[in-house]
Amino acid sequence: MTHPRDVLLGPAAAAPLPVCDHYCGIESRMVKSLALQAELAQEFGTCAFDVTLDCEDGAPVGGEKDHAEMVAELAANAWSAGANTPQPGLTRIAARVHPVDHPAFAQDVATIVGRAAEALCHVMIPKVDSVADIELALHHIDRAAKVNGRSAPLPLHVLIESPLAVHHAAGIAAHPRVESLSFGLMDFVSAHGGAIPASAMGTSELSRAEDLDQFSHPLVVRAKLAIAAACHAFGKTASHCVVTEFKNIVRLQAAARYASRALGYGRMWSIHPDQIRPILTAFSPGADEVDQASRIVCAAHAADWAPISIDGHLHDRASFRYFWQVLVRAHQTARLQAHDPAHVFFSAQ
Repeated sequence: MTHPRDVLLGPAAAAPLPVCDHYCGIESRMVKSLALQAELAQEFGTCAFDVTLDCEDGAPVGGEKDHAEMVAELAANAWSAGANTPQPGLTRIAARVHPVDHPAFAQDVATIVGRAAEALCHVMIPKVDSVADIELALHHIDRAAKVNGRSAPLPLHVLIESPLAVHHAAGIAAHPRVESLSFGLMDFVSAHGGAIPASAMGTSELSRAEDLDQFSHPLVVRAKLAIAAACHAFGKTASHCVVTEFKNIVRLQAAARYASRALGYGRMWSIHPDQIRPILTAFSPGADEVDQASRIVCAAHAADWAPISIDGHLHDRASFRYFWQVLVRAHQTARLQAHDPAHVFFSAQ
């Protein structure tokens, strides 16, 4: 069987990232998050979300070393447990370390990567302003990974949190070791010295222009679009910032859907377990979209990828590629049913 992935994206295409990246900085919440990841992996049949163990905001001042040691131990133990399950490979654990100019950065990397490099799917580097910051981070990360015996390059995820970082977003996204760019909303607003109001750190009921929230303030929206455009230009994943109103599920889901459909983001942060399922729902295609994509991709496959006509519309490889990516997203978010004819493309992987 000629796989759609190989024909439409090429055999070197990177595997898609889970659409949700869940952050936790306290040990008890880390443990619960890792357990929830395993639970949803069994339910979905795939890794539904990444768990990122946070040192930057999670470590108490003066307790950075102990916190890093705890993160390393949790990551290594969870990865080992996942590797011994009937479906290995469903555990994805990352760590957010301190910024490269923070006194605890080198210690974080030496401890976490040095002890648990094999357990990590990536390392999140916050407050990156330039490619030079990436190179500095890699100097420490690669050295620590070598100590741990990891040979595969460890991907980096990068937080864009300042006007300067937005200015350099394309260069950062172009770096071959960078896998994803995330937008750091709170720090971005703070970096403007009061020129952007506090309303831009939240969401409003209607997101009208006059509300100046994170979806209507011109400078914030411009930054989000610049990051998304940079990621799409270089084949990286754009990850949307948090929505702090975690109890307002309707508003959260609306924000996540807008980030996905209007701003071009393929992934979003969660900071509370209650946010995970709404994000998965918002980033998943609708049933009608999945049905349409399945019919088109299956018909294209049967025609050996020659142009076809479906419902009076002509389709060729450009649209085949789009609808294949719809199916990938449906599979990631458990929207592709086992009885769907297109499911064979995923069960055969």
